[in-house]
This record gives sequence, structure tokens and C-alpha cells, in this order.
Amino acid sequence: MSTETDFQMTVYIAAEPAVVWEAITGEEGSRAVMWGSVLRGDLVPGSRYEYVGPGQDGDETVHVYGEVLQAEPPRLLQLTEHPGPTYRENHAELTSRMTWELERAGEGLTRLTFTNDQWSPGHPAQGDTAETWPHVLSSFKSYVETGRALPFPATEGAAASV
Repeated sequence: MSTETDFQMTVYIAAEPAVVWEAITGEEGSRAVMWGSVLRGDLVPGSRYEYVGPGQDGDETVHVYGEVLQAEPPRLLQLTEHPGPTYRENHAELTSRMTWELERAGEGLTRLTFTNDQWSPGHPAQGDTAETWPHVLSSFKSYVETGRALPFPATEGAAASV
């Protein structure tokens, strides 16, 4: 299903796809950009993943979890998404799909296209995507190119996006 609130954005990052992939999936880049959370789980289709980090349940709060749909390093990562159990009683019913597509766009250049779509009806984070994802994607770009992620906006956080 596709709706007017599906989100897609493309950014160009001055690095090879393998470097961008590592920033997205590796502990250091994930922690720097994703509000202190790290991506845990095997990136193998059919396996479970979680973004875990500081939150209302302590340092091991599960902010987002889901299933790996596709993983082809350093080219494609597609995941289902559910808000963490601490945020919504009906977390298992709330879902969307996140797709990270990386293409080499020249020497030392990656074209990253991110899509967040296939929203379940009433998913509370759907309306926030137009604000949250541009910041996250810009922060990944900054992190890869300069070694510094963008500061977290005061009103955002992993909890705000779920």
C-alpha cells in the first residue's frame, strides 16, 4: 500500500558504498546518529533486528524492532519496523518498511535512497517521517564525511519517532 505520507529521500555522500553501509549498520555510526541506539541482530533475511539504546527502560531500551527482509551489503538493506514494546501496547500491530539503497555514483561517491513506506493504519510515527528522516539522513551524511553527526534536535529522539 502506498499513501501520500510515504517518505523517500536521496542524498549523495562523499564516500564509497562500503563506508556508508558501515555507518548505517555498524555500532559507531548507528550510536552517533540514531540517538545513542545501536543496530543489533544478524542482517540476514528472516532474522530479527532491534535498535537498542538509552531510553525510558534504561540503557537497553528497544526503540524499534522488526525483521530483515533483504540484506545485500553494501547495496541494499530492507527492514520491517515496529515501535518498541515500551512505547505502545499494540506495538506488534504497528509496522512500516524501511529500505536503504546504496549505489556507487562515481569515484568516492554514494547515492543513498531511503524509503519508509507500507505503513499499517494508525501508525503513530507516520506523520513524523517528514521531519525525522531528513535529519537522520543528513546526520549520516555528516557523520561519514566529517566524523561528526548532527546534534539531536531537542524535541526529537528515538522515543519521539515511535
